[in-house]
Amino acid sequence: MSLSESLKPHLPYLRRYARALTGSQKSGDTFVKATLETIVADPSVIARDNARVGLYRIFSGIWESANVDTQTDGEDADGQDHLNKIPPVSRQVLLLTALEGFSIKDVAKIADVGQNSVNGLLEDAIADIDEEMRSDVLIIEDEALISMELEQIVTDLGHCVCGTATTHKGALAAVEKAKPSLVLADIQLADGSSGIDAVNDILNQFSVPVIFITAFPERLLTGERPEPTFLITKPFQPNAIRAAISQALFFSPTKQEAKI
Repeated sequence: MSLSESLKPHLPYLRRYARALTGSQKSGDTFVKATLETIVADPSVIARDNARVGLYRIFSGIWESANVDTQTDGEDADGQDHLNKIPPVSRQVLLLTALEGFSIKDVAKIADVGQNSVNGLLEDAIADIDEEMRSDVLIIEDEALISMELEQIVTDLGHCVCGTATTHKGALAAVEKAKPSLVLADIQLADGSSGIDAVNDILNQFSVPVIFITAFPERLLTGERPEPTFLITKPFQPNAIRAAISQALFFSPTKQEAKI
């Protein structure tokens, strides 16, 4: 397998990570492009035996060497102000472990920190984010057990579930009763309706951060249209949901959530 073939499957997820890390897709893609240019210029910088770790490690080095606190455009100004409150290395550790699913060993290599430091950095980052405002959360999910698990995670974080829905119609009805500060949404719902359509209809009414939780991430990570900042793949780890909730609220009030 060629190097390009081994890297290709990881690029949509690197773009997702870059957007969450920097606060905007434009800024994130700039760092992804620089990463790929570095690899093209010298393919030996990346190990063939673990291309994913190597790809993120090179990205991390480029991002750390840049002025990461600079606001790149107006769309992410609010999120960038919040993001700058967390030290860059803690920011990376939070996303790499909980959102990207890397092991402690791999995170240490990517972020260039000691393995013994990773857990402490992760706890510090989550604590910083959880100090932000508590929020009302709408859950759009047709599988009862998953919906219940999400409710538990949300309430354990100190937030309030203001509504649950299993269909597009139900989601819009829930929004009429209570305006959420955050939406957790599956993309394939009980009656065959679309969680994507439900989210777009909600975003037509007001701006709110959205976390998609789906078994079909490829439907959203196409590179052909605006992509969600926060996308969790089923089956998920509770810490991934916790990290995504913290990050999504950390960027609110949101301007970065484009319609899908």
